Amino acid sequence: MSKELPHSNEAEQSILGAMMVYPNVAGVVYDQGLVAEDFYLDIHQRIFRCMLDIVDMGKPVDVTTVITRLQDTDQLNLVGGADYIIKLSDTAISSTNSVYYIEMIKSRAHLRRLIETAQVIAEDSFDTSESLDVIMDNAEREILNVTRSRKATDFKSSRDVISGVMQELIKLRSSDNRVTGIKTGYDDLDRLTNGFQRGDLIILAARPAMGKTAFALNLALNASFYNPGAIAVFSLEMPAEALMKRILSAKSAVESSKLRSGNILDEEFNKLNESANELMACKLFIDDSSNIKISEIFSKCRKLKSEHGLDLVVIDYLQLISGSGRGGSDNRQQEISEISRSLKGLAREMECPVISLSQLSRSVETRPDKHPMLSDLRESGAIEQDADIVMFLYREEYYNKDKNEAAENVTEPTDVEIAKHRNGATARIQLAFQKNISAFFNMAKI
Repeated sequence: MSKELPHSNEAEQSILGAMMVYPNVAGVVYDQGLVAEDFYLDIHQRIFRCMLDIVDMGKPVDVTTVITRLQDTDQLNLVGGADYIIKLSDTAISSTNSVYYIEMIKSRAHLRRLIETAQVIAEDSFDTSESLDVIMDNAEREILNVTRSRKATDFKSSRDVISGVMQELIKLRSSDNRVTGIKTGYDDLDRLTNGFQRGDLIILAARPAMGKTAFALNLALNASFYNPGAIAVFSLEMPAEALMKRILSAKSAVESSKLRSGNILDEEFNKLNESANELMACKLFIDDSSNIKISEIFSKCRKLKSEHGLDLVVIDYLQLISGSGRGGSDNRQQEISEISRSLKGLAREMECPVISLSQLSRSVETRPDKHPMLSDLRESGAIEQDADIVMFLYREEYYNKDKNEAAENVTEPTDVEIAKHRNGATARIQLAFQKNISAFFNMAKI
């Protein structure tokens, strides 16, 4: 025997009756965000819509206006006739319990939507023609849609908003910290961006061997110390162990080559051990799946956020992510566009910045001036459009072929060029890159 979906017929009748007897109840209904679809019975949905129409026309809602409106729209017989409308008005005992009844109606409606969503997920799960990744992603999205509908907010008045803004400005003015987003630890970068803002997609691009993976790891490492939530790193090209060796080298200032060879002095091992203990206390999470799909990234980030909170996502790199496959293997540009839009969606849904590394085309190498430009982004159109910030790395010494390659411990100046900044200024700042430990530093600290 099938169970009846959750509802409260009495609560629905009470609200409809109160709206016809007590003029203030219509305002309460609007304030609480009650909609026709929240009612279980079709006749109650019809009556409620009729009442809202009357309110919109500027007329009072009472037994006479409701019956007349239902007659005019040929719905009176469909809702039980005039006798049922009169019966509803008789159920209105008091207007004081209106909010309680509205909350009861809305909670039952959310339960029904949850049940209906679960049924859809169950039906989709029987469809073996669809991939598990797609089914899981759709399931998570549907559940989140139900959750979001429950948390929907109304308009905010300028009075409320400006009050909050001014309080924030007063707080910032009295503080030395001007960083409102996720702090990176690089003074000029934080000053320019005020920290990476939640919901922003940041593209970090450079030619190979410029140090973009090292810079991304430094950003993740710094963020893990400055911010309380989890930092997620998706490494599609490098195993987690190799990535962690880079991070450990940067943190301890012990040359990365020694971590590969094991030729480590006692003093250096003490530094490594101290850094390792600090890293173990961080909420730094690495996923090294080499062929990850965008739907899997969403799923793993949702799980991480629910368990630890999420402050930053780093992806190395965009062109290695597998799309949905809908664009076809012959249209890689369309697939990249889809992935780019999805990464922006990821930043908004997770409410944190997403840093995605990206390749640059070889056209950079053919120009006398080899500083990257936005047009150098591979499959650039959609990436440039979706990104809130586009950053390029450039090291002049990389193109100095006569330089002694053995001098790896030399600290090289590296340009970080903000070529696009949706909410701020573009600029070129400079950091110091020490290649032998994969570390970037503020120039003032060198």
